[in-house]
Amino acid sequence: MPFENYGVLSGTLHRHFRDRPDDQGRWFHVHLEVDTPAGRYGVAVDVDSKKSEVGVEWKVLTLHPSVLEPVDAPEPGYHDLARASGSGAVDHLRHPALADHPGFLFLPRPPAWLQRLRERISPARPWTAGSYLEASAALEPILVPGRQVLVFGEPFDSGLGMHNVHQNQGDPYGSEWWEENGTWQDGATMTRRDDGLYDVFLSRFSTQAGATDDDGHPLPAAVPH
Repeated sequence: MPFENYGVLSGTLHRHFRDRPDDQGRWFHVHLEVDTPAGRYGVAVDVDSKKSEVGVEWKVLTLHPSVLEPVDAPEPGYHDLARASGSGAVDHLRHPALADHPGFLFLPRPPAWLQRLRERISPARPWTAGSYLEASAALEPILVPGRQVLVFGEPFDSGLGMHNVHQNQGDPYGSEWWEENGTWQDGATMTRRDDGLYDVFLSRFSTQAGATDDDGHPLPAAVPH
């Protein structure tokens, strides 16, 4: 079933550090420590595994806070979010500020003039594929100590922490994550710059589909990128 608990953590970034690479094939993370009135939260952002055959993909964006309403400036602490459009929840494939060409679907390929118009009103936001080291290097520049940080994902069952800070839909049938597929429950890491804009890091795994149904399961024609 989709996540029972999903939300956003708001706080001040204290520091970040990487997992130590090892030879056990464990998932590799960049860890954040986030200060809140309730205490210091630990956050694990997935950037793939040193030994995994599953690749990682990511996006780094800069967004105006208005596109994140109503969670553009929440009070420090953890806040539950409804898994629905308009709640402030994140969906990599449906949120108009995050999706690649949101609202456009053409079969067959549109004419050149229409493609140019599409680029002007809805610029492409493609995923980058690479290693866990490249994904870590893409994330770390936005992790400036002292910045306000928003982390979207699933809270720990106990203790102060957040995980599943990555796409949480599109996992293939038969995978151990199939049952957790769901829309409007994706993870994201966002830090607020001095000019008020947000730097945003999104990640997903190469096995996760780029188009999903209303339950977050891959569409029949959707294949991993």
